[in-house]
Parts: sequence; structure tokens; C-alpha cells
Amino acid sequence: MLLEGSCHCGAVKYSVQSSGPYPYMRCYCSVCRKTSGGGGYAINLSANAETLSIEGREHLGIYRATVDGTPSQAERNFCSKCATALWVWDPRWRELLHPFASSVDTPLPKPPQTVHIMQGSMASWSKPDVAEGDLVFDAYPEESIEDWHRRHNIWEDADG
Repeated sequence: MLLEGSCHCGAVKYSVQSSGPYPYMRCYCSVCRKTSGGGGYAINLSANAETLSIEGREHLGIYRATVDGTPSQAERNFCSKCATALWVWDPRWRELLHPFASSVDTPLPKPPQTVHIMQGSMASWSKPDVAEGDLVFDAYPEESIEDWHRRHNIWEDADG
């Protein structure tokens, strides 16, 4: 599925191909929570980094969080004009790109289940909306984004 996204002010626009476009995973870690401006969590999608096309690249900023005193290799890309969180990319997994669902303009499919991760570092004021059948984890689950999509028979192979 082709995902098209943008920042709030329109200075940055992007497109990227995704085999896992369902916004099912809510991350409550302090980095996602504080940099995304969401409801106490952020929702990341999975996409193919090689297909990323950017308009307005000169307006991109990159933030590398420090976690437990160690700088992260992950690059959180945002618009330097309006501060919209756009995507995360990590050189350890060069082929992957994780757009923030909040920056995607393409209508996204509704997920059949929600997975709530990093509850162990959730803000005290956050009240997760956990429905019957949802999964909840204090840290990261073992199941990957691709595995979750495949388990639900909704993974879109690149070759059709």
C-alpha cells in the first residue's frame, strides 16, 4: 500500500510503500509519548525504507533520544518548521521505516486488534482504551510488526 504523508504546515511531504499499513500498535514509552504529542502514546507503521520519497527534505530535523544514558541510533524525523513527528528510521534495520500514523494522509485500514506496548513506562495520567482481545505488554512483544500482520492475514507482499 502506498502511504502518503505530510507535516502540519505542508513543508514536508513524503510517500513510502508499506506491506504492514494497519495502525495496531500503541507505544507508551516516554520517547514516543513526549515526541509525538499524542494521547500518551504513538502509533508507528512499518514501511520499506528504499521506497521513501521526500518533498521538502531541507525542512527535516532529526532527533536521537538518549535512553538510560545511551544515545539511540534511531533517527526520529520531524518537520523543523512545525515540529510534526513524521517517521523513525534506525540504521540497525536499514530496510525498515516507521512512519507515525498521525502523519499519514492516506486513509488507513482499521486494525482487527490493538497491541499496547511499553506499559511499564506509561505516564501515570494515561488511561489506555484496552478492548476485549487486545494485547498488553510492559515492554516490547516478541511478535514483529510483519508477524502480527501475517497472523491476521493482512500482510501485503510487495510483489502482490
